[in-house]
Amino acid sequence: MQRISGSLMSGDRVIAEIENGNIIEYDENLLPLHLKRTKNFERWLASRAIDSHRTNSRLLKKVLRLKERDDVSTVLSVNAATITDRYWFRPEGSEETYDDIRFKENYFDKLALCGDPDSMSNRPSRTPELTNIGSFEKCWRLVEGKWWMYKTGNENEIFSELFICRLGEKLGLNMAHYELDDKYIRSEDFTDGAKVNYEPASSILGDDDDYERCFRILNSVSTKLAEQYLELIWMDTICFNMDRHTENFGFLRNVETGEILSLAPNYDNNIALISNGYPSDVSRKNDGLIGFFDSFVENCDDARVMYGEMNLPEITETLITQCMDEIPVKVDADYVREFIMNGYERIMEK
Repeated sequence: MQRISGSLMSGDRVIAEIENGNIIEYDENLLPLHLKRTKNFERWLASRAIDSHRTNSRLLKKVLRLKERDDVSTVLSVNAATITDRYWFRPEGSEETYDDIRFKENYFDKLALCGDPDSMSNRPSRTPELTNIGSFEKCWRLVEGKWWMYKTGNENEIFSELFICRLGEKLGLNMAHYELDDKYIRSEDFTDGAKVNYEPASSILGDDDDYERCFRILNSVSTKLAEQYLELIWMDTICFNMDRHTENFGFLRNVETGEILSLAPNYDNNIALISNGYPSDVSRKNDGLIGFFDSFVENCDDARVMYGEMNLPEITETLITQCMDEIPVKVDADYVREFIMNGYERIMEK
């Protein structure tokens, strides 16, 4: 355990005091959910660090001249601040304010996104990339006063993300909006500059993404969250999202009261649908994801009742075609239509 002492902040409010890495005083209502569950401050810090396995992560740490490159030290070099929440760490003896440490620029977006060689000549400065988690090369970019997340991807990954976004939007679901910008995909910060705090589902659920376990824990928090979770995995199942886990969905919290408002918009669907190629079973008669979902709903009484009472939207071939027509990426349209419709029809049989 590192000898970290100071204050955990939310904006300019002290929400916990830290002494030698231990939380000694805290506001239970405003404490980050991960800390409410574990009280492990260093683990919470490490969870906010850029993935050290990303190639461009190593380049960032080099150009920023970080002497200590472990996760905790990396995060503390920017006061543990992120774009999507107001939490940050003020070291003992510091008089910094939130305005002093929050991100107002990013001169290393191109380096984080694509390893831009010219960025290696930039002078070190504060960058949100050090707390930009996830395994894909990505970056935060400030566009006309708004932060946007840019991600790399091949054509199938980009199509899958855009298609699922468009389909969910047309169905009236709560979706993070994605669009194409040159050869990258981008999405505007759905916290709107941390007007709400985003926290990953792992903050409450840990790393176990078992459907029934997640549902039961969320249902114990609120039936609203449980229903939103059912809607999320219903969409995942139809759109063959193999990669839903507790780090790529989460919660929005009121920054003043700590109340959990809702699940965050549905995001991170780039490892879904045809992202890894076209599944061989377009009929989806032996689809594992549909099997997982059906088994969960059949064996969990509360989920079965709730699912049966949900007013889920209708998917049609016309709707699917409209979504594809809006995406400038060439795919096998007949296959996508058939694959989605077969998934929808199979899951709605229950």
